[in-house]
This record gives sequence, C-alpha cells and structure tokens, in this order.
Amino acid sequence: MNIDKYKDLLTSLSCSIWDYAELKFTEYKSSAALSSCLEKEGFTVRRNLADMETAFTATYGSGHPIIGILAEFDALSGLSQEAFVAKPSPRQGTTIGHGCGHHLLGTASVGAALLVRDYLKEHKLPGTVVLVGCPAEEGGSGKAYLARAGEFDNLDVALTWHPAGGYGVTTGSYQANCQIYFRFKGISAHAAGAPHLGRSALDAVELMDVGTNYMHEHIEPTDRIHYAITDTGGISPNVVPNHAEVLYLIRSTDNDKVKKLYDRVCKIAQGAALMTETELEISFDKACSNVLSNSVLEKLLDKTMHQVPLPTFTDEELTFAKEIKATLNDASIASDSTLSTLSIAEKKKYIAKFKETLLPNFIVEHGHSDAYIPGSTDVGDCSHAVPTAQFDASCYVPGTPGHSWQLVAQGKTPYAQKGMLYAAEVLAEAACAIIDDPSIAAKAKAEYLEATDGKPFVSPIPPEILPNMHNRK
Repeated sequence: MNIDKYKDLLTSLSCSIWDYAELKFTEYKSSAALSSCLEKEGFTVRRNLADMETAFTATYGSGHPIIGILAEFDALSGLSQEAFVAKPSPRQGTTIGHGCGHHLLGTASVGAALLVRDYLKEHKLPGTVVLVGCPAEEGGSGKAYLARAGEFDNLDVALTWHPAGGYGVTTGSYQANCQIYFRFKGISAHAAGAPHLGRSALDAVELMDVGTNYMHEHIEPTDRIHYAITDTGGISPNVVPNHAEVLYLIRSTDNDKVKKLYDRVCKIAQGAALMTETELEISFDKACSNVLSNSVLEKLLDKTMHQVPLPTFTDEELTFAKEIKATLNDASIASDSTLSTLSIAEKKKYIAKFKETLLPNFIVEHGHSDAYIPGSTDVGDCSHAVPTAQFDASCYVPGTPGHSWQLVAQGKTPYAQKGMLYAAEVLAEAACAIIDDPSIAAKAKAEYLEATDGKPFVSPIPPEILPNMHNRK
C-alpha cells in the first residue's frame, strides 16, 4: 500500500483548504472540496447531517467490519498568517487561519479512505469504509451533534489522527466540557444624573465572574472554568449598561462532574442577578464528552505506525523548520501534545530528543493509560458511541504551540505534507488490518462495552439545543 499515487491530489486539496480557512459550521468550501473529491471517486455521499450544513459521510463497500475515519476541516479566528514566514505576518483579506492543522487532518483521512477503497476492490473483500466529515471541532462540538444524531452508531470502530510535533499514539482521557452564555438585562440610566434609577447588567457579569473565581478554591484540581465577556453593554462610562453577556467554558473529567459544576456556576449567576436586581437568561451553547481510550485499537495503531516508514527530509526542506524552531522556547517543547501522558522520566528523555532535532525521526513509546489530559476534543463523543482511537503525526517542529501563528505558517510546508501522507497511510493500513482480521474490532468492542458498562450513549447536549444556535440567533 502506497499513498504516493494520491500525493498530488492530497497536497493540492490540503493547500486549498488552508487557503479557505473557514470557521466552525461555515466550512462550506472545505466540506464541499472533501466530499466532492470522494464522490468523484465512487463514494456514496450524504450531506447536511445532524442540523449541520457542512457535515457529511462518504461511504464505500458493503458488509462488516464498518470502519469510520474521522475528518476535520475547520480553522480558527484571530490566526491569520502567511505561509512560509517565520514571524507574525497576517495574511491579507482574512483574520482566520488553520492553527490546529485541520486542513491536513481532513485531507489525510480522505487519502486513507481512498487507499481502503482500493484494498477492498483489489481483494474483493467484505467491509465498509465511512469517512465522517466532522465540522466545528473548534468550539462547536460537531462530533457531539453527530453522535447525538446516531451517525456513529452503525460503525464497528472509528479511527482518527491529529497533526502534532511528534509521532505517537494518543491515550488517556481528555476533559468533558460545556459552554454557556449568561446574559443579563438591566435598566439604563444617566450614571451621574440619576444612577439610582439604573441597574447595571455589567455589574452582574463582573459579580458573577468574581464569585466564580472564589469558587476555584473549592473545585477539584482536574476542573477548569474559563470565561470571556462577550458584551460589555456599550462603551460610554456615563451610561448604566442595560445589557451584558459572558461566555463560560466549564471542564472536568466526565460529563457528570461537568453537570455539577454547571449547576454551581448557574447558582452564582442567579446570585449576581439578585444582587444587582437584573434579569438573567442562561443559554446553553454546546458540550462534549471525555474521551474513552481503547487499548486494543491503540496497540493496532502503534504497531502500524512502526510498520509505515517515517518521512525523511532534505536540507532545503528543513531550512524553514530551523527558522521556526528559533521562535520556540524550552517550555513550549516540553508541552508538546505527544508527551502528555508520559512519566516524568520518560518525558524528560523525549524533551531532550526533541531539542536535538528539527523534526523527529522516532515514535514516542506507547503505553495505554487512563491518565487525565487537560483540554477537550469532541472525539470524546465519538468514543462514547463506538470504539475509537487516534494518533499524532509530526507535521510541525516539536513544541510548536497549538493555535499559534507558527503553526499556521508551517501548514503548507513539505514536511507538513509528508506528515499528512504518512498519517493517511497509517490510517489505511490499520483499517485494512481490521478488514483482514475482524476479531480486532470484536475485541475493541468488548473493551468499549466494559468501559461503558453496556449503557447506551447519552449526549451531554440537551435535545432542544441546535448546532451554533447562539450565532443563528
């Protein structure tokens, strides 16, 4: 199996999506590019899934095992950056950039789907590959809505990957979260002439934030509560603001704990409204579940990563990597995502190796873990619906911070493209191993059923909440 025959197609596709750089739920060009590519290759495409215009599936084959390959393609606001420029340099005409490498992620998944299609055709085997086009991973929880709609229910397993600084199988559990808008309505008044007639909505927001900050002393170390004031009620200090809004993101190790934190934060908001005699509206935005890791699929991915040759690079290709590395520091290298679940000693060893190289030529040793990892991903909802595993592939200089201008700047480099092609081949080889030996999927399912106690997935998003409901309003 060799991805080289699709190299030009995939390189062009990923660069186009990098150029489009579309935000959550509005990835119209990116979604169309990926789905149309597979449709032309004989896949059956379903679009507009789970109330999301940019969600789709592309299916080839028949019978079991049914293997899902996840694709992401959304970008990030505030990360406009020119390619191949090793200093902050916004791209003209946009404020958006691919600061998490999803242009590579989605494209590699397309490449994997094509290789699995070829394998099924060549060997005339039963089996189905389903590429799931997942919008809005960044702040929208697209997979959570897909899971709620049952789009993962018919899969036997799901596989995915993520661009990173190093190579390694992802293990452990990312945090569950929920996101909520708290809107306060007050009474306007002249701040000097008649302040007693006013009731400040902004005061309510600030009191809520102060109360939540005091709450931090009384939560578990694995909990996180973040907020951003999204509406201050105006820019005139001599007017008592009659409206204000704050957006909260609440995280913990599982959905039940998130719900408990959410209830406590709501009480603080209600208290702030009482103190200021303002009205409160609570608007639930989205949520996602913690990740259920699967040792069976992780071992398969680790074995496959060692079978597929790692990319090599010319001195010319590494020139830009050297420029980027000069902008990084030791702390960022130590924070590379591939090191998240390692012991202190192991992490120290790999940090030293990362410091010695521009781009790694080794795979981080894998050990299955249930360790807690700060941060969230809507892959968690998929993992609650079907056995799921993922890995990292090096597309960036190790230590490149996620959601940074450095990451956007490297998005079109030859080494990023080579990492993408490697990931496509790993995904495809792993999928074909399951097709050849369906017992792998059966063992993964058994582990999944044990982890979930056989209980069906219950979405953390209330049924009345639609994707991107706040922005649609």
